[in-house]
Amino acid sequence: MSSVNLVVMVVGLLVLAQQSFQMSLRNPVAETNNCKIDFTRLDSLHVSLILTSDTNEKALQDSGLFTPDAETPYVDIAGRRFHIGTLNARFIVYVKIGGNSVNAAIAVQILLNRFRIQGIIHFGSAGSLDEKSIVPGDVSVPLAVAFTGAWNWKKFGSDKGALNFGEFNYPVNGENLLASVDYDTIKLFSKGHSPQDVFWFPSTTSWYSAATQVLQDLELSQCYDGVCLPSKPKIVLGTKASSSDSYIKNKAYGEFLHEVFNVSTADQESAAVAWTSLSNEKPFIVIRGASNVAGEASPGSHASYLASYNAFLAAAKFIESIPTPRLACE
Repeated sequence: MSSVNLVVMVVGLLVLAQQSFQMSLRNPVAETNNCKIDFTRLDSLHVSLILTSDTNEKALQDSGLFTPDAETPYVDIAGRRFHIGTLNARFIVYVKIGGNSVNAAIAVQILLNRFRIQGIIHFGSAGSLDEKSIVPGDVSVPLAVAFTGAWNWKKFGSDKGALNFGEFNYPVNGENLLASVDYDTIKLFSKGHSPQDVFWFPSTTSWYSAATQVLQDLELSQCYDGVCLPSKPKIVLGTKASSSDSYIKNKAYGEFLHEVFNVSTADQESAAVAWTSLSNEKPFIVIRGASNVAGEASPGSHASYLASYNAFLAAAKFIESIPTPRLACE
């Protein structure tokens, strides 16, 4: 064999190896036992589940619905583990993003850069800001999420903003050196469009419409580890959510957000997940279980777990409603 032919053969093998490695990330499962991919929908291979906490992941694992891929159960990228497998025979990738908006946005962008993602389902827990409508254990599916963490903090003595700290002086309202803040919009960048200043991030219309049909009668769990919630949990549709890097335990501020923006829940990641999904033109939906009411005493660890578990049940049910590639078993 000539040296030229040998070089050509080596280069060819290297190309094949690189393609194989890329496919292990982008199309990790071609055949599992007697089950094969439905190649008619290969262009939309994975749905992604975005989790925020260990409790969210425990809820997913406890359900028994997720089966890790036998050959490539996970891929580690930039310190994050992306789990690959099936959920009710549908291909998914899930990642636990950690708290706060920066972690959430980075993790979702890595996910979209490295995997073939049809759309994003973000589930987790949240604090209720509207205890008349949402109590611990309930699951909220917001129509839109606002990022309420961008503030324009005003000078003392200037015109009052949306949030005036003097109005919350105790026991008597009055002036306050912290003055007031206005809520700012943030830039949304997307392909083929000029940057837009946005405050609300709306869920994908077609996905939300599907959710209203499949989730409204979903039965949720009321008890965990022998401890039960005082009322049977329910799905709450048509809400709005607040998201920022602040964990809200202050009842007065929670009531303010509810009154001014008509938001029913608060969390730290949803807006960032929505923001990154919209920037990449990917459909998304947010599903959050209420673990507590802002400013109220904690209802206990069972409520925290049930918030995650019920949110996962809703996410799993929703996945069944969207056309995704699935295992075709002989």
